Amino acid sequence: MTKQVRQVTQSRPAAARRPEGGIARFGRALVSWLRSLSRRTIMLAAGALAVVAAVVVVCAFLFGGDERPPVPDTRARHYTEIDACLLTGKDGITAGTPAAAVWQGMQDASLKTHARVNYQQVMGEQSAGNARPYLNGMLQGACEVVVAVGGPEVSVAAEAAPKYGKTDFVLVGGGHSGDNVSVVRTGAGLRADVASAIERAVDAKS
Repeated sequence: MTKQVRQVTQSRPAAARRPEGGIARFGRALVSWLRSLSRRTIMLAAGALAVVAAVVVVCAFLFGGDERPPVPDTRARHYTEIDACLLTGKDGITAGTPAAAVWQGMQDASLKTHARVNYQQVMGEQSAGNARPYLNGMLQGACEVVVAVGGPEVSVAAEAAPKYGKTDFVLVGGGHSGDNVSVVRTGAGLRADVASAIERAVDAKS
């Protein structure tokens, strides 16, 4: 009699289920919650989010820092072709000097007449001989109105005036009036007097 041996195959133990992570549980819960919502509720929520986003953008535009480049001023001044030039001593247009008040008056006149204004200070020896080349440079350039302040500067300007009949001279603190020469006295009204003298000269050339 043959003995039968039954072979029993040992089954492998079932793999243990890994614990579910927090992110997975949150994702599954979120999906379940979204499925439970009605289409109308989802549309209302989306609309509310869009409104909030629009409010955020508007607030950022109104109250945030504006880093855009400035818009150029379309009212930029257009200058005429008339130049008024100031000849002064080595101190230039230092505050507190008569030349500073003269320069302010020239700027006031420029605002009204749109004439260009500039200045040149005589460096080195403060004498008529040293000031003359500076004045000659102005007369050979585009200066149609010459303003002189300071002893040597007024002296050479008064000397040159009769030779340059088409150029108007404004002498501050000295000299004598003439066809193309205006004399402005120093004092409290210096700025306004210089502005008026230049305005008259520019208007006559316009």
